Amino acid sequence: MDNKQSTDHSFPAPSIERVRHELRRRFLTIESVTDITPGMRRIVLKGEDLADFTSLAPDDHIKIIVPGADGAEERRDYTPRRYDNAARRLTIDFALHEAGPITQWAIDARVGTPLEIGGPRGSAVVAGTVNRWLLIGDETALPAIGRRIEESGAETTITTIAAVADPQEQQSFETSATLTMLWVYRPLSDATNAEPLIVALAGIDIVPQTFVWIAAEASVVRAIRSYLTEDRGYPLSWIKASGYWVKGKADTTEKFG
Repeated sequence: MDNKQSTDHSFPAPSIERVRHELRRRFLTIESVTDITPGMRRIVLKGEDLADFTSLAPDDHIKIIVPGADGAEERRDYTPRRYDNAARRLTIDFALHEAGPITQWAIDARVGTPLEIGGPRGSAVVAGTVNRWLLIGDETALPAIGRRIEESGAETTITTIAAVADPQEQQSFETSATLTMLWVYRPLSDATNAEPLIVALAGIDIVPQTFVWIAAEASVVRAIRSYLTEDRGYPLSWIKASGYWVKGKADTTEKFG
């Protein structure tokens, strides 16, 4: 089968508008803790410091800040899953498959536990109208994927390919958009293997003017982006790709454009 993409290049790709925010720390308290799947914990935080919290893009990141074993601060990037300025409430989803200090904090978290956060430093907003999205990612990308899905309107069509450990890790999302969810199952020990996601992607006809968003382990993202641009001929200008984590390196991300 010829996998080359018959993309109409007559339409300009949307630009990415970078909006800077005032960088400050916020001191919050846990309001609730819920396991939405066996491997994903949802923590709702509350505090007056959220009065001016701003997050303009579903894939924004804040810094979760906790004390490390040696007394130094440990910081990791997490997606603001939901936020409500009026209620002074912020929701964060934590994938529990790692063994780092932030994951341990989330495992130990209880109602009333304090937490310090920083940011977001800025937002990368996809400017213009995008009515078709293809969202590809692993467990770490699900908070951003879920937020994009839930914040999209009825005029939007979204296809998602998400890699998780097993059917118990599936999530459901409420949205006005037309949504197609494809789940790829692979053990967490295979999270750096791009092949299951590429196999699923090979069966999808990407309609012209679809914006493709990819986030997973960096080598996986690199392989998927190469497959789309080299094997499928999809234009790089319609792709935004991020390595949300790098195997063997703590607190490391990679941006691919």
